[in-house]
Amino acid sequence: MEHETFSSRADKFKYISSQHGGYYRHGFIDHAYLYNLYFPPEALFSRLKDSIHDLVLNYPVAQHALAELVGTIINQNAKRIVVGNGAAELIKIVSGQVARKLIIPVPSFNEYANAAPVDSIVEFPLDFPSFHLDVDKFAAEAIRVGADVAVVVTPNNPTSIAVPRADLQRLARKLEPQGCILIIDESFLDFIEDSDEWSLEGTLDNHANVAIFKSMSKAYGICGLRIGYMVTANDDFAEAVRKGVHIWNLNGFAEEFLRILPEYYQEFKASCSRVREDRDNMYKMLGTIPGMTVHKPDANFIFCRLPENAANGPDIARRLFIDHNILVKDSVGKTQPDGDRYLRIACRTEPENRELFRALSEVLNE
Repeated sequence: MEHETFSSRADKFKYISSQHGGYYRHGFIDHAYLYNLYFPPEALFSRLKDSIHDLVLNYPVAQHALAELVGTIINQNAKRIVVGNGAAELIKIVSGQVARKLIIPVPSFNEYANAAPVDSIVEFPLDFPSFHLDVDKFAAEAIRVGADVAVVVTPNNPTSIAVPRADLQRLARKLEPQGCILIIDESFLDFIEDSDEWSLEGTLDNHANVAIFKSMSKAYGICGLRIGYMVTANDDFAEAVRKGVHIWNLNGFAEEFLRILPEYYQEFKASCSRVREDRDNMYKMLGTIPGMTVHKPDANFIFCRLPENAANGPDIARRLFIDHNILVKDSVGKTQPDGDRYLRIACRTEPENRELFRALSEVLNE
């Protein structure tokens, strides 16, 4: 942990709230960022440590070899895959360079809109207060505005609500005659039981206008390695995105992780199962808070509307940090009604989740 120079915990909260990472240096419980705490296993870390000299001293492989490594993991042809320095790199390329008009349901992951020129982004409000996506209305609006790229994050961030595969397939079919690419961001899909039944990754041959985006940081617990990928059967779209990445966009540690990951498939599946169990228990706990609306989660985090008689989200988040050393995320920065009444709470281990519940209950009762 770094030497702390903050004059008060309020000062520290203000600083932390302005950052986009490095939280581990500051000694608090992070219920804000969204990742799997049960993976990778220590054996995988040992493999990386054993190779540290080669990984530091040598150039990593470039895009084609990286695509082959990811293809082995997801059982897809490498020519369909573009590997990014996190999904954020691919999002920036699509939103900032490839798309002429991009439409996305909101609230959602802000980076798709943040990376796009102001006049090229259209935000489609989700149904309120359920936050469910009506794919027929979404398709109609995408066609009306002339979007060439539409994005659906499933499970969505911050709502933790997934869109059924049949709905996404219908959406893809509606958009295809318009030449509109449908990006389906499945970064949190591994936290759904029987996730293969929700994913469109295995049906790409039937949907030439679909591209799957995935950040590996979340499910695989490797935020610091920065690995994401896109897979699509649309060769032209794949090439347009591939042109935006530079020759060595992943480092040697990320490459080595991709090489050895298939050996830990069972450990990965078990880790996701543990996350689901902890998440479901946390959902039940939060649901006992009087007046709290807790949306049933599909991902590894929970979206809550605060009781009407409680303080607003930013105030609750501030008190949790100052009084209990816990960081959560409010929704003030999201495009949605009543953003200051919502919290997004990441699932951690069972003891940490119980402490969060105790602390939040105490703050709400003040």
